[in-house]
Order: sequence, then structure tokens, then C-alpha cells
Amino acid sequence: MEAPEVGSYFSNSFFGDESSDWSPVHDAASHGRLLALRKLIGQGCSVNLLTLDKISPLHAACQSGHAACAKLLIENGAKVNTTSIDWNTPLYNACVSGSATCISVLLENGATAQAESELASPLHAVAQKGHTACIDPLTQHGADIDYNIKHLGTPLYAASAKQHLETTRKLLELGANVNTGKEQDTPLHAAARSFNSDLVQLLLDHGANVRARNAEGKCPLELAAPGSDVRRLLLQREGPLTLMKLCRLSIRKHLGRSRLKEISRLDIPSELKCFLMYR
Repeated sequence: MEAPEVGSYFSNSFFGDESSDWSPVHDAASHGRLLALRKLIGQGCSVNLLTLDKISPLHAACQSGHAACAKLLIENGAKVNTTSIDWNTPLYNACVSGSATCISVLLENGATAQAESELASPLHAVAQKGHTACIDPLTQHGADIDYNIKHLGTPLYAASAKQHLETTRKLLELGANVNTGKEQDTPLHAAARSFNSDLVQLLLDHGANVRARNAEGKCPLELAAPGSDVRRLLLQREGPLTLMKLCRLSIRKHLGRSRLKEISRLDIPSELKCFLMYR
């Protein structure tokens, strides 16, 4: 965590709302006014001014997804890992906004991909919001795909609970543990509460345990709505997996998460590669 510069706080004592607490640099960064921001910096305005909530201009730029402004601020000395009073970093704000470009700019300039606080995990933010395109840069820079936060669970659980199908698929492709969720509640438990049979099917195909019981002693089937497609699907999968699917799970487990991408380079038929990669 970076300490604020002495005298770097900005406050307008005549107003109490958040926007009036912002400096002109905050305002330009937040609204993507690149020319105005460049002019203010040229006039000597600090790029590390903080509001009373410890929000920097870089926080503001990333919250609004203005990558060009974020890049300009960083080039002029903006601190990439500074935290607000809520422990939010500029990277966390970029993840909430879903700006993959902002995320890349921050990571390329030293932003920490793995959260220092459980209150503001970048990977959980993109999982909850369904920003699938933002997952790769985070994991490539060290974010733990199975990072488990007590009040949110894993990123996979967060995505499943919000019914983000493609985000869930991406996390599974990258090797997220399909049976680790929020305490004893698995991603399949979360999906079973919905009417999203595609989501349930996806988790089952990746080896989700239909017999897992949560803290209330319930398995996913007991959480599914009576007569729903989800319930019918779970009933069909009560039996053992086919030999083909067991083999796929075994091979992927043997390779390990870090080597899953090597499947495409194996000297095997392309149909088998697609099967192993769930394509």
C-alpha cells in the first residue's frame, strides 16, 4: 500500500458532496478530458491529489474507463497501487468498470493484480460483473483464480451466483476449481438456485459434485425449483460420469492449471484437443 504524499489532499470546504471534493485534475480524469488533463499537469498540478476519501485522479479515470487519461497520469508519476478509504485501487475500479484497456495499462505499469484486501479483489469484481475479457490480463499477472474470500467465496462462485455463463466458462477453462465456492456452498449450489440450465450443464461437464452438501446439509438437487429444467438435469446426472468425461477430467487434472494451454500443442488429433478444452 502506498502512503499519500504530505499535503496531497484536496478538499472544498464549501460543499459536502463527493464531486465538489474533487480537484480539477479529478474532474478532467473522470470525464476523459485528455487535453484539459494534459494542460493541468503542464501547469504543475499534482497527479496524486487525494480527496478526503483518498480517491486519486487515477482512481477517477479508471472508474470511468478512460485509458488514455490513466496512461497520461501514470506517465506523469501517478501511483498505480494507491488505495482509497474503501481499499479500492485504480485496478479494482477498472475491473468494476470493465475496461480491459485500463486494466492492461495499469498492469503494464506495476499494478498489483492480487488483492491486498479482501474488500476489493479485482478478479472478484470482474467475476461479479461478468467482464469476461478482463480475466486473462489479471491471471497472467498473478491473480489467484481460486482466491477465496469469506463473504464472496471464489471468483467462480461469484460468477455462478450472478449467472454469468461466459465468465464462468472462462474461469473453468483457466483451471478454476469447480467444487470450491463460498464456505461449503459450491458453484453448483449457487447455479442450482437459478433457472439457468446452461450454467448447471457447464459446471457438471467440468466435474461439479452433484452430491456435495452445503452448511445446511443440502445438495444442489434439493435447491433446484420443482419441475424446473435445472432439477431434471441434476436428476439425470445423479449417476456416474461416462468414461470419456472421466478421462477428460483425469487428463486435465494431471496437466495441472499452469499447463492447460499446452493441450493445443499436443501431438493428438484436433478433435481430441477440442474435447479436452471443452470446445
